[in-house]
Amino acid sequence: MNYYRTNTCGELRKSDVGKEVILSGWVHSVRDHGGVIFIDLRDNYGLTQIVINPESACYQALDNWRVETVIRFTGKVVARAEGTVNPKLTTGEIEVAAENMEILGEAEVIPFQVAKDDQAPEAMRLKYRFLDLRKERLHKNIILRSQVIAEMRKYMTSIGFNEFQTPILTASSPEGARDYLVPSRLHPGQFYALPQAPQQFKQLLMVAGFDRYFQIAPCFRDEDARADRSPGEFYQLDIEMSFIEQDELFTVIEGLFHHIFGKFSTKKFTEGAFPRIPYLEAMRRFGSDKPDLRNPLEMIDVTENFRGCDFKAFASTVDNGGVVRAIKAPQVATKPRKFFDDMIAFAQENGAKGMAYIIWTAEGEKSPIVKFLNPEILASLKAAGDIQEGDALFFLADNEKLVQKVGGAVITQLGKVLELINNDEFKFCWIVDFPMFELDEETNQVCFSHNPFSMPQGGMDALLNKDPLEILAYQYDIVCNGIELSSGAIRNHMPSVMYKAFEIAGYDRSVVDDKFGGMINAFKLGAPPHGGIAPGVDRTVMLLADEPNIREVIAFPFNQQAQDLMMNAPAPVSLKQLRELHLQVVMPKKPNQNENSEK
Repeated sequence: MNYYRTNTCGELRKSDVGKEVILSGWVHSVRDHGGVIFIDLRDNYGLTQIVINPESACYQALDNWRVETVIRFTGKVVARAEGTVNPKLTTGEIEVAAENMEILGEAEVIPFQVAKDDQAPEAMRLKYRFLDLRKERLHKNIILRSQVIAEMRKYMTSIGFNEFQTPILTASSPEGARDYLVPSRLHPGQFYALPQAPQQFKQLLMVAGFDRYFQIAPCFRDEDARADRSPGEFYQLDIEMSFIEQDELFTVIEGLFHHIFGKFSTKKFTEGAFPRIPYLEAMRRFGSDKPDLRNPLEMIDVTENFRGCDFKAFASTVDNGGVVRAIKAPQVATKPRKFFDDMIAFAQENGAKGMAYIIWTAEGEKSPIVKFLNPEILASLKAAGDIQEGDALFFLADNEKLVQKVGGAVITQLGKVLELINNDEFKFCWIVDFPMFELDEETNQVCFSHNPFSMPQGGMDALLNKDPLEILAYQYDIVCNGIELSSGAIRNHMPSVMYKAFEIAGYDRSVVDDKFGGMINAFKLGAPPHGGIAPGVDRTVMLLADEPNIREVIAFPFNQQAQDLMMNAPAPVSLKQLRELHLQVVMPKKPNQNENSEK
């Protein structure tokens, strides 16, 4: 028999009454009811109430422990008295009358409470993450993560995929985010890079003939944190398939998410094939390539409605090649003026010069701009917005890129303020037909817009004969509730097409051979058509757990400055270690350091 326990703290039921048991766990909470001590004992599996009567041999030893002390109890299972049953606990019909106890791990005073919703500062939570992980919500999130990953593996294997591991130490890539670099001891002055993704390796597995690959892959990117992105490292379900077209890959991924969300959530989710929205359409309608389809609002193009009108601010914008977009706000006529002023201020905070509006009421249209618009224009706007009495339209006028950016933010804000978003459903969609190239805002040069290894739609003919900015690629994102879960593509497996695509983006043949030599050489020796995708594990679990921040589903996350406060990383290393790596640290100069030294 196990010395530490015969049962877990979530296992005992009324059918166990009368049994002698051993339980071990953490002291979750303590209550003193007239000398009788009630302890909630907690382990990974749940809570069991322990009762210690004054006549018990272990009663006097209670002075020697604190909350979160680890204790072993022996005792008998008894039924709870009528009226004391706790229906919130799976063990709520029983309790254990303690006969003996042994302290296994004494706790000092804890920095914040585990049993209560203690709003400890984030820095403290991360420094004592092992303690934070004892909290029920966070503990359940990490268990959920484990279960989701296990189910992903099970599902992918069941449909004919094989799991392979790819290298962690690899070569730096000129594309994507910043690499984490690892200096080589054996090759002074040279560096490995931690993989931003197993992109080239998984494609090489296809060239090697493995056909269907997946991996729960760790990825490393030196980029800033945000609510749905952890700095430093993250995990993705990396997938690649040979001899496929885009539709077949979509079917596989839709089946995966139907299975995962059907198993781990009670919320409604998109059934059947997910809607497909071309990138340019998504930007025009939602101002975002990550639309939250739970929000019914979208932008309406009313550029032509204002052409030549007396409202000069909009008319001149249209004459100069700009656009006017409208966003419908349903049933806001009774809102105070502050609502409209706040929305205008919000638009300005996001880059707009201003934002106009018109309200339709039983008494007619209300707006500072109505006096500049004739009845025909007002009627056309009402028709364009499918306006009902009580509705309003907000208007943005500027260059198209700015209007899309601001409009996307306004759509999201209106959805929140007007409570239009249903939090009890998951709405998926595919964003497809991304542009292959775009203009770099800083250099005004053509560069890759999404993934340099994607197959351009139209192949070599498109690269030779079309304006690069008009070429679309077989690239796609899967989005759920406004969160991008993954990007993917049908790959460019033809060396001649790849050389040409990189040439358009400013890389000559030697750069391709140097940076991607392993892959380009493999493609010269017979590569199958292939494509893939890599849904984010962290973001998927974040959605399933209904958490607003990705750190709540990662066991040991970095803070927003990419620091591990618990393990004190990053940290300086010894001079001996630096010498072994042939490195010297040159710290950045402090502000005004040169000026001060001259004085």
